[in-house]
Amino acid sequence: MNGDDIANALFGGVAQYGAILGLVQNSVWAGALLGVVGGLIGVFVMQRDMAFAVHGISELSFAGASAALLFGFDVVTGSIVGSILAAGIIGWLGARARDRNSIIGVLMPFGLGLGILFLSLYNGRSANRFSLLTGQIVSVQSGQLGVLAVICLVALAALVLMWRPLRFDSLDPESAAARGVPTTAVSLGFMLLLGLVVAVAVHIIGALLVMALLVTPAAAAMRVATGPLSVPLLSALFGFVSAVGGILLAVAGTLPVSPYITTISFAIYLVCRLVGARRGRVTRARA
Repeated sequence: MNGDDIANALFGGVAQYGAILGLVQNSVWAGALLGVVGGLIGVFVMQRDMAFAVHGISELSFAGASAALLFGFDVVTGSIVGSILAAGIIGWLGARARDRNSIIGVLMPFGLGLGILFLSLYNGRSANRFSLLTGQIVSVQSGQLGVLAVICLVALAALVLMWRPLRFDSLDPESAAARGVPTTAVSLGFMLLLGLVVAVAVHIIGALLVMALLVTPAAAAMRVATGPLSVPLLSALFGFVSAVGGILLAVAGTLPVSPYITTISFAIYLVCRLVGARRGRVTRARA
């Protein structure tokens, strides 16, 4: 093979990749929005020790999406209904951490069981069933992208508006209540926002791996930063890189999008953990 043949092969590969990427550009935009919003809201998920809640909400979101698939409704709408229902139950009944974990432990198998039941009754394409668990990169149509964008922007705007009381309540709930912060309303509002973001995440990355965008980026950021601004910015950046990078790699491969997103997210966390550990050893040595 001469130089011209190699150049033609490379150009053909790039052209083919560009053509495929054009078909999934809606998913790239959706992934970018989700990565940023998921990274920001993930900071409060970590501060409030609610990583388990993300998984619980995703199971009910999966059940809602499965029901919508079975009965012929919009899957995103079904996912949102399931997420909001789960978030409302957890936020209303789970004021204390112990109660919250118990409720989530009850909801998770119930939601997963319902989802499996609905999928077993569904006689359509098997790829549709699989995508609810692992996500897919070609599922976001133009109309759905608009809905997903509106949901992410609404969640982002609400998060900005309640940022200060939410941060106060997340770090020191007793002092926040003593200072007059409506902690119950703040907690319920946050749970509803989390439900919306989880519903969007389930549609992109799947119900089983949603924590890769709503927990891992924030956990990584907290390993290398401590500031009130640096942590959310790093978390949003890590979420963006994981989501968009995973989709771009999935376009060139044959696997679902979720393994790529979770691998990038985990690699970022691992690097941040190593950096944080080394920084801690250096600090202790200087002391």
